[in-house]
Amino acid sequence: MATRKPKAKPRKRGKAKRSTASRKRIPRSKVKRGITSAEAPLSISDPEVAGTVMRIQASGGSAAGAWRDPLSGRPLILACLPLAAVEPTPFQRELSPTHTKRLAQKIDESGAFLDPIIAVAAPVAAMKEGFWTPNGRHRLAAARSLGMQTITAIVSPDESLAFKILALNTEKAHNLRDRSLEVIRMAREIASRDARAKETDHAAEFESAPLLTLGILYEEEKRFSGGAYHPVLRKVDAFEPSKSLRASLRQREGWASRLKGIDVQVTKIVKGLQARGFKSPYLRTYVVARVNPVRWLKVKRGDTRPLMPIGEALTRMSRSARDFNLDAVKPGDLALVAALSTGEGD
Repeated sequence: MATRKPKAKPRKRGKAKRSTASRKRIPRSKVKRGITSAEAPLSISDPEVAGTVMRIQASGGSAAGAWRDPLSGRPLILACLPLAAVEPTPFQRELSPTHTKRLAQKIDESGAFLDPIIAVAAPVAAMKEGFWTPNGRHRLAAARSLGMQTITAIVSPDESLAFKILALNTEKAHNLRDRSLEVIRMAREIASRDARAKETDHAAEFESAPLLTLGILYEEEKRFSGGAYHPVLRKVDAFEPSKSLRASLRQREGWASRLKGIDVQVTKIVKGLQARGFKSPYLRTYVVARVNPVRWLKVKRGDTRPLMPIGEALTRMSRSARDFNLDAVKPGDLALVAALSTGEGD
């Protein structure tokens, strides 16, 4: 006699699990900020923008309208400016011909220039009636290559925006060299204008202290391997709170000179390893990591103090490079460096 198979228990129907993507939502602030849409419109004759509108007209341009920024409530003007009246801020990164050509092609294909540049009044000493753009250098160059006569711009009466390059310039990703060069150029410009300015006064614009030191090195050598030294500097380099910006930049020039000397030592070590058959592209990163005196020290959360005075760190690095033992390097060491590499390049 055949035995009956027990009936399968009915599966409980529960709520379907939501995907991880659906569960992760961008949090919304419970605090309402900014202005309402009713508060945004602004007349171009309003006293807050009248001076800037006159400057736009004096340059041969025209103001199409004005409004208040939805977050800060500060006035902004939409304008058409002659291309000849606009220049990029002098402390920006170098123009990329490849990116400019590709951008011009896409603008031409679409038949429309839809992304206005950001512009502020240029200092009188730089351009009599013109404007600077901290965000739009490649669009400006693309417009010129296309033979355009005017360019649309969001003009701000706030001239300090000229120094907000890293925050504003989003049309082409910055690498470490670009960021460093822009920051050091910006710092030199600010120092020339204000003898009492300090690094800490402009921490937001400079983004991080190591960019100032690396910027000095990149000024001298565009192919400097800053990516190898950035992890060290992030732990020992901090903004100077007491000295003037002019004085702190002179101090940084001394640090940059010492770092350049260390790199000469590192280069000799790399060549020695290559002569022994090591061909890894991570040789320099590996050597710098080996002579890094704060390699295993961790920064505590919320602590902005350097783990070691930068002068002491550079002295230790130089000593370690001088005493570097080529025989102690094993192929597995380089494999580990390759696996842990952050990909932070120049």
